[in-house]
Amino acid sequence: MKSRWQAVISVASLAAFSLLSGCAQLGYYMQAVEGQLTLMSEARPIDQWLADPGVEEKLKGRLEKVKEIRHFAADELGLPDNESYKTYADLKRAYVLWNVVAAPALSLKPTLWCFPIAGCVNYRGYYNKREAQAFASELRAQGFDVQVSGVPAYSTLGWFNDPVLSTFIQYPDAELARLVFHELAHQVAYAKDDSRFNESFAVAVEEVGVERWMEKFGDARMKKLFSDYTSRKRDFLALLTKHRQQLLVNYAAEGSDAEKLARKAEIFRALKEEYKEIKSERWAGYAGYDRWFSEPLSNAHLSTVSTYHDLVPSFRALLRQEPDFPRFYEAVRRLSLMDKSARHQRLAEFGGSPPTMAASEPDDTVLDTAR
Repeated sequence: MKSRWQAVISVASLAAFSLLSGCAQLGYYMQAVEGQLTLMSEARPIDQWLADPGVEEKLKGRLEKVKEIRHFAADELGLPDNESYKTYADLKRAYVLWNVVAAPALSLKPTLWCFPIAGCVNYRGYYNKREAQAFASELRAQGFDVQVSGVPAYSTLGWFNDPVLSTFIQYPDAELARLVFHELAHQVAYAKDDSRFNESFAVAVEEVGVERWMEKFGDARMKKLFSDYTSRKRDFLALLTKHRQQLLVNYAAEGSDAEKLARKAEIFRALKEEYKEIKSERWAGYAGYDRWFSEPLSNAHLSTVSTYHDLVPSFRALLRQEPDFPRFYEAVRRLSLMDKSARHQRLAEFGGSPPTMAASEPDDTVLDTAR
């Protein structure tokens, strides 16, 4: 467990690294340092918020729910029982940060950025939306497809005590539990340079965790809300997977770049039209996914779909073999230490669906973090 001072030392170390890495990197790393320090300074223990007579009762109710979720995560799911999600910060903005995702114009392979602690990941995070949009504009000028998306929560992988944030505190109970389980799972195991492994593992934990949470605490209304949520999510992922596959076929086909770009535009138009139909005919006008379409659709929007879902069936199959959570987590940690290709081969042996990444896709594009 890290004290606040130890956390500050860790952030200061990252700042020192940035100074040694060149002026071009300094701005990006320093905004990350400043953003994390601000988050830490604004977080107060949940019990202090609950004891404050000036805090509205609705917020207190949500914070009490987080305490319940946090106890369940540790006691029933074996997730880390540390100080993460035992403090709360009111950020007074919609998202904690904004991620920039990029992909080439004729590929769905996400661009990777490499960092000293997290390794290579397929996004760059900014605590300031304008800075994220400015970087996105630079990438677009270079010919990349780009998406800028708001992020309500993230994990510091145990380096800091992650707080509960105003950006997600008002989520319905089951969705709030899902998010906490997901982010705590990132503290259990992390494979450097393997976002698909890390995110699929966290999704598997959140799915099983919410299933068990609902069994214990779910009433009829909660179960209906979460059933509707999961049904819409399933429809949306099926929609994205369908058009993603069409794009993969297009990019792998014979033909000129101009022909592929024209076909690409057709596929994205069809995706948008089909979304409107699903929204109207199946979801009774539910608009929760509209923000996903707030920017012009591009490869960046679909480049990370498999990151979060490809390996989930394999992790769930492993959990069936190791139904005791501590043993399951230990098995996952052993996998995280393996060579990447061997790790994925071992996961495939557990069963589940094969990866959706096409063999014809090129290697990930890696951009220098000095950008």
